[in-house]
Amino acid sequence: MQTSALPDLAHTDAKPVHWLATATAMAAVVALAGMLQPDAATATASASEHRAAAQQGGAPAAQAPDPVGVAYPLDCGAAGQTVAESAPGDLDGDGGPETVAVVHCAAGSGTPPSGIYVLTQTSGAAPRVVATLVDPAQKLTVTDFTVRDGRVSATLLGYSSADVPRCCPDERETAGWEWKGNAFIKSAGPAGSAARGV
Repeated sequence: MQTSALPDLAHTDAKPVHWLATATAMAAVVALAGMLQPDAATATASASEHRAAAQQGGAPAAQAPDPVGVAYPLDCGAAGQTVAESAPGDLDGDGGPETVAVVHCAAGSGTPPSGIYVLTQTSGAAPRVVATLVDPAQKLTVTDFTVRDGRVSATLLGYSSADVPRCCPDERETAGWEWKGNAFIKSAGPAGSAARGV
């Protein structure tokens, strides 16, 4: 048997007092970690408590309409429809959220034209389309779509003529829509254009 050239280590011969000291130190570390919570966790907890308290005294907060399964005014035949993008927002300032959806036909290839639709939902009813901001008949592709602060924004790509290949739109417009009175007013493009509610 070969002996080690190193001296015996003290911790290899542990006694119960060593285990007790280790357990006490670990308990102190765990207790200290529990007391030093980050501010974000405390803020999240208090915000959750505030929301729960607010909901107990009144009606639950309204949810934005689900854009999936809605009957859009878009004729796709047997291909069906695809919701490419959607975003919630209170567009008319009534405190209840609407949903804005970018929808196109579910084409196997190519770039089918898109429509932008505003959805609302009354209590207990199915979501429904209340306005068309971009009609697929305009043969536009929607990109850079956002809903922020009651405003819908998008970049619209189109074609100057039927001779332009569908892969390569040659027209580009940045557009925005806001609810004014009884219509969504488009802030770019032809003056005075509006998408009225249906």
